[in-house]
Amino acid sequence: MLKVDLHCHSNVSDGVLAPAAVAAYARQGGVDVWALTDHDEVGGVAAARAAAQEQGMRFVPGVEISITWAGETVHIVGLQFDENNPALLQGLAETRSGRDARGREIGAQLAKAGIPNAYEGALKYVDNPALMSRTHFARYLVECGACANVPEVFRKYLSDGKPGYVPHRWATLEQAVGWIRGAGGIAVIAHPGRYKFTALQQGVLFDEFKQLGGRAIEVVTGSHTPEQYPIYAQLANAYGFLASRGTDFHAPGEARVDFGLLAPLPGNVTPIWHDWF
Repeated sequence: MLKVDLHCHSNVSDGVLAPAAVAAYARQGGVDVWALTDHDEVGGVAAARAAAQEQGMRFVPGVEISITWAGETVHIVGLQFDENNPALLQGLAETRSGRDARGREIGAQLAKAGIPNAYEGALKYVDNPALMSRTHFARYLVECGACANVPEVFRKYLSDGKPGYVPHRWATLEQAVGWIRGAGGIAVIAHPGRYKFTALQQGVLFDEFKQLGGRAIEVVTGSHTPEQYPIYAQLANAYGFLASRGTDFHAPGEARVDFGLLAPLPGNVTPIWHDWF
């Protein structure tokens, strides 16, 4: 059985390892088919492809696009697309714009909460302010001793309603799916069990996503609990979605599940890669 990981990040967005190092780490974990899905950025895809080939892995170009839906941030993964597609590149550039301004506001809010210089601290973890995310702030807050680990930072400071949370207006669902499909790719709802939607809201999201041409949801992911795997397998079948799988790896020791340790997809779903090879 192929070990497939179609969701992870490098230091091109909010991971800590360069694309080639992520490839080596994935291969070390036994991964056979691998996608790099950096946030709103495909700048690491070429290096990732070359590294995957050197490691003997099949490579899938990927991206994770931030959207705003029903007032919440949702992530749409794109797979198997042309990363040089002009409309996709323009859309991702527009999506990235505003990240630095948002980061400065997060820093100001954290200063009011008693944590000074958080913006400057977060900058140490990102090469390009246009790619700054909450994860970069989380790593700094762990470094400065405000919290013991990254999940604690999100619980106390960076989630909705907490002192350092600053909402951002991302792309729309229609835009993200359109960019991915226009570049010849497949759109996937990332870790659907992570969003704080009611069952009705989730159903509306799935319906709209399908109507726009979305084709898959993540079923087994490091952002789901094992108890959620069969739930989303059932939902994938109910809506006619393909099932995807990925660790959502960002850094060694940060992920709930490391490469090679993620459970396989349940046997009753159709893997997104069923007709790729």
